[in-house]
Amino acid sequence: MTLLKCVVWDLDMTLWEGVAMESDDVRLRAGIRESILEFDAAGVLQSIASRSDEDTALKMLNRLGVAGYFLFPQIAWRDKDISVRLIAGRLNIGLDSVVLVDDDPYERAQVAAALPAVRCVAPEDLGSLAARVRGQSVTSEGKTRRVMYQAEQARTHAEQASGLSRQEFIARLGLEFSVRRLHSDDLSRARELTLRTSQLNTTGIVYSREELERLTGDPDHLLLAASLRDRFGDYGTIGLAVLQTTQDVWTLKLLLTSCRVVSRGAGSLLLDDIRRRAHAAGVGLEAEMIPTERNRIMAVTLRLAGFRPAPERRGDRVVLSATAAPPQPPQHVDARSEP
Repeated sequence: MTLLKCVVWDLDMTLWEGVAMESDDVRLRAGIRESILEFDAAGVLQSIASRSDEDTALKMLNRLGVAGYFLFPQIAWRDKDISVRLIAGRLNIGLDSVVLVDDDPYERAQVAAALPAVRCVAPEDLGSLAARVRGQSVTSEGKTRRVMYQAEQARTHAEQASGLSRQEFIARLGLEFSVRRLHSDDLSRARELTLRTSQLNTTGIVYSREELERLTGDPDHLLLAASLRDRFGDYGTIGLAVLQTTQDVWTLKLLLTSCRVVSRGAGSLLLDDIRRRAHAAGVGLEAEMIPTERNRIMAVTLRLAGFRPAPERRGDRVVLSATAAPPQPPQHVDARSEP
């Protein structure tokens, strides 16, 4: 079953009882506040897709004390599939990881027809939804996922107000990128990344925590974790690389980075660190990739980093070899590499 990453709520008669545009006497439905808190604590993002007046709805969300839990709320007089698609796009997640909660059978049917990957449920089904969420593991970083997205919203607003180009704004963010060998404290987060990251992922291998722990102690493997922060806050651990190492060549079996940092070039930064490590060790470097419709960005990232397709294939895996000398980190990034 696909990991649940976002719950999108309708408002009138779903999140709250009554219709906000008709009465101020509106209150959250029984058990809704508890559900919101439970999803948030489990690292599940939440948003709003409602046909309503935006000012009225936002004032009501604030009055009820829950406005801060919802990212990129879409409150407008339009078909809800458009709103759901916009939310998934802003969060950079797949539609198959989104659930819509709506009391109206027509709205559920309309979204299901337009976006068959989205699961649509009635408020009465929240119990089964909560049970699904409880079955998902969550790390300490996962519990702060909403806060990290809200920091990203602050970055976006600051960029829009700055009048700078994207490249100029990123250059002034004060990016600090660090790469370290995977430690025991990283195992749960590394496991979570393999489960949650499908787009910026070269092979889609899902490692168990036990497998990752074993590989960290294997002299024929090198596992790396990457972290990122800037003047707005900490992105947390956002990258993972698993390399099989021999005396002559290192093979990148998995490279992934969180979708939250795609615009920061985290994939290229991690690749460049790996290339410098291989160069220092005097070995060749290659990468395996399983191309899919969803991970095209990673194919582009590898090509831009100087990887070129080799003649051989390994089953369903394309093999690419590093052909250029590794570059130095860009001047606008404080890059740190743990030996």
